Amino acid sequence: MITSTTLSPLEIVAAAQKNVSFENTQIAFASRSGAELKKMYLLFWSMNQNSLVSFGTKFLQLAFKMHLPMVEWVVRKTLFSHFCGGRSIEDCELSIQKLAQGGIGTILDYSVEGEKSPAGFEKTKEEIIRTIQRAKGESQAIPFCVFKVTGIGFSDLLTKIQQQQPLDAKEEEAWQNLQRRVDEICKAAYENKVRIFIDGEETWMQGTIDALAYQMMEKYNKEEAIVYNTLQMYVADRLENLKKAYREAVKGNYYVGVKLVRGAYLEKERNRAKEKGYPDPMQPDKASTDRDFNAALEFCMEKRQRIALCAGTHNELSSYYLTLLMEKYGIAKNNPNVFFAQLYGMSDNISYNLAAAGYNVAKYVPYGPVKAVLPYLFRRAAENTSIAGQSSREFLLVKKEAQRRKQ
Repeated sequence: MITSTTLSPLEIVAAAQKNVSFENTQIAFASRSGAELKKMYLLFWSMNQNSLVSFGTKFLQLAFKMHLPMVEWVVRKTLFSHFCGGRSIEDCELSIQKLAQGGIGTILDYSVEGEKSPAGFEKTKEEIIRTIQRAKGESQAIPFCVFKVTGIGFSDLLTKIQQQQPLDAKEEEAWQNLQRRVDEICKAAYENKVRIFIDGEETWMQGTIDALAYQMMEKYNKEEAIVYNTLQMYVADRLENLKKAYREAVKGNYYVGVKLVRGAYLEKERNRAKEKGYPDPMQPDKASTDRDFNAALEFCMEKRQRIALCAGTHNELSSYYLTLLMEKYGIAKNNPNVFFAQLYGMSDNISYNLAAAGYNVAKYVPYGPVKAVLPYLFRRAAENTSIAGQSSREFLLVKKEAQRRKQ
């Protein structure tokens, strides 16, 4: 029996590489011209320099505040063009088509942040519904859309509800409106047969988001998985949350949509727990996160009649492991209920090689006005300096392909 505990990492890689290899840079960068490859080389080299990333982030924030000329153009030609699809859905068309040529789907992600007003929330909701309408009938090219609940409602309200604090009349109205927006998005996804991810957020509001996500599943996942919740496996209780969600779905006779990720707010989570004096909700170490992530993969494959999975990961070992689990359970590579996903502009060696081997793969393709998606871009830059070896891995792969092309 293949399990992450009975096979060592080297054994997992060796077994999986019979089906797919993430070392093939010719496949990984086939869609990149020589000029694009040089640009990637410089970009990932820069993101290996922690001091440069720190200085650049502060400089860009100041430059945008001061409305310095050319700064938006510079960002658009560098970070933005690499990690984002464009400034609008229409701008994303080239990225959608280019990914599709490589057998990779697009996850349209409206990444505007900071519009924290009822009018702003309504505008964001309408834009998310536009992504759903664009994806209609395009299950290969655009297999998923996505939204953050904090993009359509006040984060403080989500926290207050999780803490079971009483709401005043204005807050009660805001809560009703937030629930309405979530329902309108999920209803649009259901009516257009487009799968929708509800993104994961910080633990102090994630309980409220979980409740909303599972309510929507019970309502709209009766025939198939349309609504997916996101489980950040660096949170210690997520594996049990997955198992409970499965039990409730069996009881309620609906399907569970699950997007598994490792997580994105570790430092923020630990700092808040320390400041407010409550137990750290995070896993004690990365090994524990990896263990639960892989255990969740196996649980989803074991319960595949009820669970649809998207493995959102840049981790090569977990990606290899999922291919072995699919083989173990006799799941076809193109089974519509099993997807791999990575971020646009990252881990092309995983995405393109999986797609070339026949697996379902999608990329998160964020879009929005340059200034409005700066928080997203800054997170990508920060992640690539903090993820152990990630930017170095990207840099080395680009370097390897450049050398191969010279031969």
